Amino acid sequence: MAPADPTMHMAKLSQPYPTTVTTTLFISNLHCPSCLENIQESLGALDPAPEFISFSIVSHSIILRHTASLPVDDISASLEAAGFEIHSIFQDQDSALDPVEVHHPVLHDADWRSSWENAVSRWTGFGSRGLVQPSGELDMHTRQKHVEHCTQCKAEAGGIALETNSELKSEPMIAAAEKTSLDGTSLDGSTCLTNTSFVVIDKAHTPSLCKATLSLSGMTCSSCVSSITHAVEKLPWVRSINVNLLTSSGTVIFDGKHNVEEIVRTVEDTGFDATVETLVDLPPANLRGSPLHKPRRDKWRATYVIGGMTCSSCVGNVTNSLKPYPWVEKVDVNLVSNSATVVFLGKEHLPEIQKSIEDSGYDAALDSVVSEDGEKGASLERSISIRIDGMFCHHCPGNIIRKLSDSHGKDSSFAFNDPPLSQKSPILNISYISGSPNFTIRHIFRTITSLDPSFKPSVYHPPTIEERAKEMHAYERKRTLFRLVLSFIVAVPTFVLGIVFMSLVKNTNPIRKYIMQPMWAGNASRLNWALFILATPIYFFAADTFHLRAIKELRAMWRPGSRTPFLQRFYRFGSMNMLMSLGTSIAYFASVVELALAATKKSAGSMTDSYFDSVVFLTMFLLIGRFLEAYSKAKTGDAVTSLGKLRPEEATLVEADKGDVKVATDLLEIGDLVRVSHGASPPFDGTILEGNAIFDESSLTGESRPVKKEAGDTVYSGTINKGQPVKVKITTVSGTSMLDQIINAVREGQTRRAPVERVADTITSHFVPFVVLVAIVTWITWLTLGTTGGIPEDWKSEGSGGWALWSLRFAIAVFVIACPCGIGLAAPTALFVGGGLAAKHGILVKGGGEAFQEASSLDCIVFDKTGTLTQGGDPAVTNHQPSGSQDHAIVLGMVKALEEHSNHPIARAIISFCNTQSYQVPTVVNVDEVPGKGLKGTFKVGGCELTAIIGNESYMADHHVPISAHEASVLQTWKSRGESVALTAVLSSERNPSVPATVPLTWELAAMFAIADALRPEAAGVISALRKRGIDVWMLSGDNQTTANAVGAQVGIKECNIIAGVLPDQKAEKIKYLQKTLPKNRQVSLFRVPFMTKHSNKGGKRATVAMVGDGINDAPALSTADLSIAIGSGSDIALSSSSFILINSHLETLLTLLDLSRVVFRRVYLNFGWALVYNLIAMPIAAGVLFPITTGNKQMDTHPNGVGMEGGMGMGDSGQTHIRLDPVWASLAMALSSVSVVCSSLALRSKVPGLGFRVRKGEVGIGSK
Repeated sequence: MAPADPTMHMAKLSQPYPTTVTTTLFISNLHCPSCLENIQESLGALDPAPEFISFSIVSHSIILRHTASLPVDDISASLEAAGFEIHSIFQDQDSALDPVEVHHPVLHDADWRSSWENAVSRWTGFGSRGLVQPSGELDMHTRQKHVEHCTQCKAEAGGIALETNSELKSEPMIAAAEKTSLDGTSLDGSTCLTNTSFVVIDKAHTPSLCKATLSLSGMTCSSCVSSITHAVEKLPWVRSINVNLLTSSGTVIFDGKHNVEEIVRTVEDTGFDATVETLVDLPPANLRGSPLHKPRRDKWRATYVIGGMTCSSCVGNVTNSLKPYPWVEKVDVNLVSNSATVVFLGKEHLPEIQKSIEDSGYDAALDSVVSEDGEKGASLERSISIRIDGMFCHHCPGNIIRKLSDSHGKDSSFAFNDPPLSQKSPILNISYISGSPNFTIRHIFRTITSLDPSFKPSVYHPPTIEERAKEMHAYERKRTLFRLVLSFIVAVPTFVLGIVFMSLVKNTNPIRKYIMQPMWAGNASRLNWALFILATPIYFFAADTFHLRAIKELRAMWRPGSRTPFLQRFYRFGSMNMLMSLGTSIAYFASVVELALAATKKSAGSMTDSYFDSVVFLTMFLLIGRFLEAYSKAKTGDAVTSLGKLRPEEATLVEADKGDVKVATDLLEIGDLVRVSHGASPPFDGTILEGNAIFDESSLTGESRPVKKEAGDTVYSGTINKGQPVKVKITTVSGTSMLDQIINAVREGQTRRAPVERVADTITSHFVPFVVLVAIVTWITWLTLGTTGGIPEDWKSEGSGGWALWSLRFAIAVFVIACPCGIGLAAPTALFVGGGLAAKHGILVKGGGEAFQEASSLDCIVFDKTGTLTQGGDPAVTNHQPSGSQDHAIVLGMVKALEEHSNHPIARAIISFCNTQSYQVPTVVNVDEVPGKGLKGTFKVGGCELTAIIGNESYMADHHVPISAHEASVLQTWKSRGESVALTAVLSSERNPSVPATVPLTWELAAMFAIADALRPEAAGVISALRKRGIDVWMLSGDNQTTANAVGAQVGIKECNIIAGVLPDQKAEKIKYLQKTLPKNRQVSLFRVPFMTKHSNKGGKRATVAMVGDGINDAPALSTADLSIAIGSGSDIALSSSSFILINSHLETLLTLLDLSRVVFRRVYLNFGWALVYNLIAMPIAAGVLFPITTGNKQMDTHPNGVGMEGGMGMGDSGQTHIRLDPVWASLAMALSSVSVVCSSLALRSKVPGLGFRVRKGEVGIGSK
C-alpha cells in the first residue's frame, strides 16, 4: 500500500453509524503538515470519534464524516483549543462518498515550483523597485521565535524540504453544501469544483459588461495570487480582477461575455486550474458605488518623472516623441521639476508612453495616473497602503491576509487591492468604509499587530512628484559632484604643467626645458604625454555624462522605426549635452591625432601645441555649471514642499474610554475627535465642537490678522491655534483637506506652460543644429583664410600644429559657449518662483504660466456685483412696504414659501425677515422658478386658491402688474441708495362678488422689499488702484440699472462701464462683446514682445479681459474671459476652473496678483533677453570676429594655447595681443550664463527694491513694486 500523502491524511477511525453527517470546516491557519498531525490528535480524542477525516492544505479545509451524535460545537471547540482559527463550517447529511483525487501534475516538480514562484516574485517586485525592502539584519530573537511556532519554517531552516507539492487528495464537498464567498455571497452548491462543464448564467439582458466568478485551484501563496492577477490584468477588455487566496476564488469584471474562455485559458497558462462558477451580465448602473468598479478607460492623465533632461531641447525631444500618437491629446514637460504630464485616451497606452520617452534617450518612471472622467467615491470610503515590517518568511503575507479576512472580511466594503502583499513588496493595499469609532484604520493596525508582535504596520505614502524630483536632483548633484571632484583633482597638476610652467616660468628654467624635451617617440614632449595621461580619464570618466546622453539622443533619432522625419534629423536635433560632448570630443581627439603625428616625426623641434589641458578645464567648468544649475533649480520648486510641511505628524485623539491619546496623523478617520492645543495645528480640516479660539491662517490665505473661531466653525490643517484648546471633529482625511487642494492646485499650475515658453522651445529645438553649422563654418573660414594667405602667418602661434589645428580652436569655443539652457530656463524658473510667492500671499495659480502671462498684460477687469464688490455674506431687508388689499400675514406666508425654493442670497434675506414677522402658513400646491427673474407659486389659504409671484421689476412687467406713482417713487428712492428691490404680486382665482363677471382677473401688487448687501470696505480703494495701473474697470449685475449705477458710484465705476439687468447665461455674451470691442491698452504693455502675445488680428490686438466673480452664478462668464479670478472658499477650490483663486476672499489680493504677474513676467523677459543677447554676442566673439583687433605691444610669455595672464587673449609673434576667447574661458562663460538665469529668478524672493517682489504699502490695496 502506498504511503499516506503529507498534505492529505485519511484514516478510518471507527465503524460508521447508520446515520452519518459530513462536516466541512475552513481553517485559516492551516499551512503545514505539522498542523495536520495536531488536528488528527485533537479530533481523535472526541467521543464518538469521526469515521474518517480528509485534510487539504491547498484549500485550507477539513472534511469530516461522523455520526449525528457528535455535535459540531464539540468539533469546533476541539480545534479552537488546539489553536486553529475556524473561518466557516458547512454541514450536510449524506451516504458515504468515495474520495475524488485531484491531480496537479505541475506541482510534482519542486524545482519548477520554486523557480516559478521566484520568477513571479521578481516580476511583481519590479514595480516596487523604489520601495525600501525589509532589512536582512532583523532581530534574531524575533525571527527565532517565529520559527519555533511554524514547523514548516523550522524544517526549511534545517534544510528539510517538506513535500507540500505532491499529489493532492481531497474529499469533494457535498452537493447540497453552500459555498460562500468572502463578501458573504451565497453560491449555488451544485456548481462545485468537480463540475467543470457546468456554468450558471443568470437570465438578464446582454450588455457588454460582465462579471465572472472563478474557482481557482493550485494557489498556495500570495505569489500565486499575484501571478494570476497580473496575467489577467494584461487583457485589454478586463476592468478589474480580485483574487482571494483564502476562498481559492476570483472575481473578474470585463467587457464581452465571449471573452470568458480567454480568461480561463490565461489562468491555466499561468499553471493553475480555473472553473467558471457564475457568469452574469452587469449593467453599468450596478457598478456605481461598487468597490470593484473602475472608470471607463476613456481619458487619463499620467505624470512621469523623467531623468536626464538638462535643457529645453530635451523638453522638445520628449514632447516630439509623444505628439505623433493620435491618442495623445496633450503633453506638458517641465524642465524644473523633471516631470511630464500626458493627457491621453486609453489606459492601455501607458507602456507605450514610457517606452517612447525612454526611446528618445531619457529615463521615465510613472508617478501617477488618474482618470479625467472618473467620479469621486463616497467621502467615507478610503483606499490606503500599509507597509508591514517584520515579515520573516513567505508564510507571513498569507497569514496577515487570512487574519484580516477573518476579522474584517465579512464587511462587504473591505477589499484587498493590487498589487498583493508579499515579502519582497511589503505593502498591503486595502479599501474600506470607515465607521469611526467602531471601525477605523487603527482597528486594522491592531489586527495586524495581534497576529505577531514583530509585525510593525505603518501607513505608506508613495513618494510625491516633488519628492521624486528632489531625489533625482540629489542624484544628479551627487553624480556631478563625483565627476567634478575628479576633474578638480586632475586640474591641479594640469594647471601647474600647462599654465604655470608654460606661462609664468622663463624659457631658461631647467624644469621647463626638461618637460619640453621629446620622450619615447618622435618629437612628442614630456608635457604632451603628461597632459594626455591627465586628460584621458577626465574625458572618459568625467565628461562621460555628456557623451552618453548625446549618444542616446542620436540613437533615438536614427534607430530603426524612429518616427522622426528623415529631413528633420538634419535640422532639428541634439541638446546641450551634444554641444558639450562635441566640444570636448573635438578637443581631445584633435590632440590625440596631433600627438600621434608628433610621435611619428623625427625632427629637432618638439610638439608644443595640444588641447589636452583644454579638455580638463572645459570639463571642470562645465561640471561646475551643471552642479550649480542643478542646485539652484532644486530651490525654485520648493513651494509645494514647504506647504506640505504645514501639516503636523501627530495629533491628540480624544477617545471616550482612554481620554487623550497621541496618535500619528495617518491613523485618523473622518468623525474622529481631536484636541487642538495652543500653538498646534489641526491634523486635517474639521469642525469645532467645544471651545473658542483664534487661528492664524496666514500660511494658507496670506491674511496676517488672526481669525476668531467658535463652535460650529471650520478650521483648516496648516493653520495655528493662537487661543485656548478646542475639540475638533475631523471632516476630511489625507488628500481631501483644503491644504491638499492648495497643494494640488499649485502643482497643477506649475505644469501649465506660458506661450513664451513655447517660443523658447521653438528656438532651442533648432539651436543645436545652428550652433553646429556656425562652428563648422567658423572652422572652414579660418582654415581657408590661413591656407590661402588671407591672414598673416604670424597670427598663428609657434608650434600650433598648422592652420587646421589653429582654426579648430575657434570652432571648439563656439561649441562650448553656445548655451540653450539659459533660453529654456528663462521662463519656467521665474514662473515656479512666482507660483510659490502667489501661494504665500493667498493666491492659487491654477492657470499656470499662461495665466501669469495674461495677468501681466491685463487691459480690462469685469466685476460681478453680488458677492464680489459686495460682501455677499447674508444680505438683510432694510425696508419693507405692504400694498394692495390682501391680508399681509397671508402675503408674508406665501413670500416665505416661495423663497424657500431658492438659494439666492436675496431669498435668504427675505426668509430671515419673514421669520421676524407674523405670517400665516399656506398650503403649497406648486412652485416654479424663472431663472434670473423670480418665482411663481400656487397656494391654498382658507379654502381659497391664490397665485403669487416674487421677483424683480422686469418680472412684474412680464405679468403686467400695475405699480402706482407713489410706489414707483419709493422704489426709485431705494434703488438710488444702491439697494436691491423685490416685489410680490398676488392673483386670486375667485372673483370678488362686487366685481362684475365681465372684468378679467388682474395681478395686484402685495408687498415691496428693499435688500441691502453691504459693500466691501476695500472695494473703492481697489477700483481706484486698478485705474492707476491703467486697467479699465467694468461691472456686470443682474440687478436693475438704477441699483447697479448706485453701487458703481459708491465704488468709483463710471455709469458707461456698468451693464445691468443681465441674466446669468447672458454674462458670457457680454464678456465676448467686451473682448471684441475694447482695444488693447498700450499703457500696460511693458516689455511686451509682439510675437509672444496670444490675441492678435489684422486690425490690431484686442483687449485682454478678466472676470472676477464668486463662481456661484457667473461660471459661464468666468470660463469665457481670457483670465478668470475666483473669490473662493476652500470648498470651492477643487471644483473651480478659474485661472486664479483668491483664498482669503479679499479684493486687495487682486492687486497683489496683478503686480506679482507683472514682476514675474518682467523677470521672464529679462531672463529671456539676457540669454538671447548672451548667445548673440558670445558666439561671434568665440568665432573670432574680434581676433583681428590687437591691443598693446608688450611681449608676454604665454602658453601656446592662448591661456595666459591675459585671460583668454592670444598673441602672435609680433608681440601684439589678439582678442580671442579661448575654449576654457568660453566654457566658464557658458556655465555662468545658465546659472545667472536661475539666480535671477530666485532673486524674486528677496526683499531688495528693484530685485525682488515686495508687497506695496501706502495704498488702499496691496501689491508689489
